Amino acid sequence: MIYLNGSYMPVEEAKVSVLDRGFLFGDGVYEVIPVYGGRPFRLGEHLRRLDDSLRGIRMESPLDDVQWLEVFRQLIDGTHDQYLYLQITRGAAPKRDHAIPVGVKPTVFVMCSPISPIPPEGVAAVTVPDIRWQWCHIKAITLLSNVLLRQEALDRGAIEGILIRDGRVIEGAASNVFAVLGGVLTTPPKSHELLPGITRDLVLELARANRIPCEERQMTLAEVRQADELWLTSSTREILPVIRLDEMPVGNGEPGPLWARLHQLYQTYKQHLRNP
Repeated sequence: MIYLNGSYMPVEEAKVSVLDRGFLFGDGVYEVIPVYGGRPFRLGEHLRRLDDSLRGIRMESPLDDVQWLEVFRQLIDGTHDQYLYLQITRGAAPKRDHAIPVGVKPTVFVMCSPISPIPPEGVAAVTVPDIRWQWCHIKAITLLSNVLLRQEALDRGAIEGILIRDGRVIEGAASNVFAVLGGVLTTPPKSHELLPGITRDLVLELARANRIPCEERQMTLAEVRQADELWLTSSTREILPVIRLDEMPVGNGEPGPLWARLHQLYQTYKQHLRNP
């Protein structure tokens, strides 16, 4: 079952107008919320990011927090690990026009899907040039450049592309990036160049609470190539160790000790959500 514009229905019955601006222009935003033990993960933070993305494209949330939670409760199925995907477009205007229309009802879509298991042995990544637009802090549905960059990584035998801009590591095509540099857990600072990841923020929160040295600063590609450890973080991948970058081993070519520690802290945090 999915939610579409106030109704619950099988996904096969869902229909959206061909004049919807999400279809015509990619005019919309989305959010991904993990669900553990039947409970949405860091729901307040995800809804705040959704509001920030909507404001960034001159929209307001069509539902308040209570209404969102009721929709989620109807769609969450069981207590296994799953995620909510919600997408809001500006809706269907009477005609195709780049200008933002007035008085158009937004299209609201939500579905819930299982989370795939995380490979504990680590993954490979490759570096790719960052060809995206300048407002990457907005979680927009216009993801064609991300699709092409991720596919380039898959074509090169890797699971993710790490985006490089002016010699700096920015983020992954669908993830944030952490590196262990000289014993310090390091990640690029928030800016218009990258998505402010909820999982990213939690990793930093857990590190600081457990006195693990960490900092937010620009990282050069040269530094990251010499990193002791390299991770990708996202709502559905959690903390994913990268053991090969551009066909070269990261560290000793295995998930590192700091990853193992943060991974365990993250799993403990999730368990508290399952059993408050």
